[in-house]
Amino acid sequence: MRKIITFLGLKRSIVAMLLMSVFMGLGERLSERFLPIYLIALGGSAMMIGLLNWMDNFLGAVYSVVGGYLSDRLGYKRALNVFTMIAIPGYLLVILIPQWWAVLLGAVLFISWTAISTPASMTLVHQVLPEGKKVMGVSLHSMVRRIPMALGPIIGGVLISTYGTKHGIRWSFVLAIILALLSLIVQQRLVRKDDPTRASAPRIRFRFTKPMRHLLVSDILIRYCEQIPYAFVVVWVVTNHGINAARFGILTAIEMVTALLIYIPVATVAARIDKKKLIMVSYVMFTFFPVVIMVSSSFTAFVIAFVVRGLKEFGEPSRKSLIMELAPAESKATSFGAYYFLRDTIVSFAALGGAYLWRQSPVWSFVAAAGFGGTAIIYFLIFYNQIIQENTGRRIQC
Repeated sequence: MRKIITFLGLKRSIVAMLLMSVFMGLGERLSERFLPIYLIALGGSAMMIGLLNWMDNFLGAVYSVVGGYLSDRLGYKRALNVFTMIAIPGYLLVILIPQWWAVLLGAVLFISWTAISTPASMTLVHQVLPEGKKVMGVSLHSMVRRIPMALGPIIGGVLISTYGTKHGIRWSFVLAIILALLSLIVQQRLVRKDDPTRASAPRIRFRFTKPMRHLLVSDILIRYCEQIPYAFVVVWVVTNHGINAARFGILTAIEMVTALLIYIPVATVAARIDKKKLIMVSYVMFTFFPVVIMVSSSFTAFVIAFVVRGLKEFGEPSRKSLIMELAPAESKATSFGAYYFLRDTIVSFAALGGAYLWRQSPVWSFVAAAGFGGTAIIYFLIFYNQIIQENTGRRIQC
């Protein structure tokens, strides 16, 4: 057991961070995939669904910067505490006011946790773990986040099938509040205190090397591939093809289990495998998913599509670890947040474009997504040698 703990880098603060990711992530995922059909049940339109997805991306961008700054300023322990407390009022708003506008208003708060906490979590990993275990720590964080992504839609789907869309969603938010309170208890008891000198004076300037700029561009293109149809996948499966909410939850669980099964093997051999191969597998799977789901009509075909979607996680830990390696030592969380701010701000417009395309034809949405994926692959291949080079040379301010 001691060898396993050492191999996985399971220090006390890492375990606490992973537990928080499970509790808060489960609270988010109980309802997240079903919010589009909840908005429809409350009288919302396709554009409201697009607006919600735009908010998810845009606020995620803003919160990444806020989360990075507060993590450097307050230290990751106090920052995680603040981030968890922000989400609870958002859950309450949706529970108390069953209106579509309350969903959008509450989302401003409860959408925040994953985006705003990721810079703090990455900083914790890079401060607590030795050099040889950093990719493993990032992989564990990514892997554990997929547990609530798998369980949440199943539980949420059962609640909707049992109580109906409106009451099922509201019960899911009640459970989310309970999980947030458990997360606060874990955080207070297990996460170690920060070095106050490190947490007191973050540098606000966001600086990127030329390799990071190329990585950022390819990342933006592939996220357009993901986000154009993202909010409408549940509509395509449940509404257009008659798969009930509980079975859609199973499909989401299949996606997450697929991702879970590849994280540890990939992290184990990451140091011996060309990063190009890992990231390219991710980009190819991102691109295949809209094509496969577009031609799917049966539950079996959708299972294949969601397995493909799960395989996109091959290169994600390596990509996140690379961002932290290239970030300045004195403000890693702030720089990580800045990267995600730029990426998600630009990608947020894919949600609005996806809503427009969906209104014309769902097929247009999937074809456009695949086109962006192919472009990302080509761009990444062209600039690969500059993307993977070490953090040397002149930094440029962005």
